[in-house]
Amino acid sequence: MAYLAPISPSLSIFKNPLLTRIQFAFSPPNPLFSRPRIQNLRMPMNKRSSSSVVVAATTAAEKQKKRYPGESKGFVEEMRFVAMRLHTKEQAKEGEKETKSPEERPVAKWEPTVEGYLRFLVDSKLVYDTLEGILNEATLPSYAEFKNTGLERAEKLAIDLEWFKEQGYEIPEPTAPGKTYSQYLKDLAEKDPQAFICHFYNIYFAHSAGGRMIGRKVAERILDNKELEFYKWDGELSQLLQNVREKLNKVAEEWTREEKNHCLEETEKSFKYSGEILRLILS
Repeated sequence: MAYLAPISPSLSIFKNPLLTRIQFAFSPPNPLFSRPRIQNLRMPMNKRSSSSVVVAATTAAEKQKKRYPGESKGFVEEMRFVAMRLHTKEQAKEGEKETKSPEERPVAKWEPTVEGYLRFLVDSKLVYDTLEGILNEATLPSYAEFKNTGLERAEKLAIDLEWFKEQGYEIPEPTAPGKTYSQYLKDLAEKDPQAFICHFYNIYFAHSAGGRMIGRKVAERILDNKELEFYKWDGELSQLLQNVREKLNKVAEEWTREEKNHCLEETEKSFKYSGEILRLILS
């Protein structure tokens, strides 16, 4: 969950498109040992059409050579690059966004409440239930790649909410941010798989990074350092993440450049919806 040039090669073959010559002639003195003389026969070429050929060839070459940030390392690196730019400068060194909302401030300056944290956990569970339900049903072949990755969080959150209940806390119902995001993910899954995969990546990968840091800081402030199951994984997390990176790159290999760009453009919406849920911690 999100917390918080072209190359223009020189085409020498087109430098002088008018220089197309066919050269042959014969000298008559000795028909048995004749030596050819050079005669220039110039073939005309329309000047406008030759310019069009040059422009078309150059444009095609530039399009082929253009590289997007992170592209050489795989599509996941492209997604990471775009996501990091949407962080604030205080959240990440690559961040470009100015701090505006309370949840975008450093976590050390937060004033969380148990009630707000419970709302955050409940809405987060609704989102993970939705994501994992969609992937388990696997209506598209690409979705089946992301079943049982080891990153799943819904069951872990269920354990945590039961623990809070045992401590005497009342578990709230999901609020508007969680409901809205859940429905949005359902709609995307049916009609826009590239955008859906963008949310999948940002939700799970952000939780494994900034999300863990937030969980630790909040636990220090209001839970007497209690480590929730939400922040534990079965197996080595780095390897689980690497396995999913490889699957994401594999799926994206089948996409056109336009489909990849569409996926990247969805990142901002992912941050918006996740940010609204994160803000519940401070409510």
